[in-house]
Amino acid sequence: MRPVERCEIVDYVTYEEQRSAIREQVLRVKESRRIHVGDHLTFLFENAKTVCYQVQEMMRAEKIVKESDIQYEINTYNELLGSEGELGCVLLIEYASPEERDVQLRKLLGLPEKLYALLEDGRRIPAKLDARQIGDDRLSSVQYLKFDTGGATPVALGSDHPHLTLEAHLSPEQRQALTEDLTTA
Repeated sequence: MRPVERCEIVDYVTYEEQRSAIREQVLRVKESRRIHVGDHLTFLFENAKTVCYQVQEMMRAEKIVKESDIQYEINTYNELLGSEGELGCVLLIEYASPEERDVQLRKLLGLPEKLYALLEDGRRIPAKLDARQIGDDRLSSVQYLKFDTGGATPVALGSDHPHLTLEAHLSPEQRQALTEDLTTA
């Protein structure tokens, strides 16, 4: 997948002037890339447009102007993107109350290793995880994952963790969005 380049990022004042229109466009892009698996897992698949938006939002919020800081944000957010044949995503593990979330994140330790993308031919592609987000006794509620599908579009996402076994099939719109991301250079 094509990473965001510096030339795509505008200063935060210019961005502020265009923010409303950009935000509306990106929210439409994100809609078909937001996949709920059960009640507690939301996969947010990223592409160059969503990453560019996140960089711009960070620059706006933090009033970033120093060139090295801008490049740092670009590099950091580009890590969310998959390489060729991969899909990158953010996984949100969502529970209503902080107390329930704390209990569940302890029970779900090891979850990233049990997540998969199901391909049309029946193969399960395991998630590749960012080990920096996993503690010794508790999982972070936000995980950065990649699925190396070899360029194939998943038909479902799932978990075979003992405390959370489920699978959700992707809609035609979701599959189309991920196919576009896999074929965009």
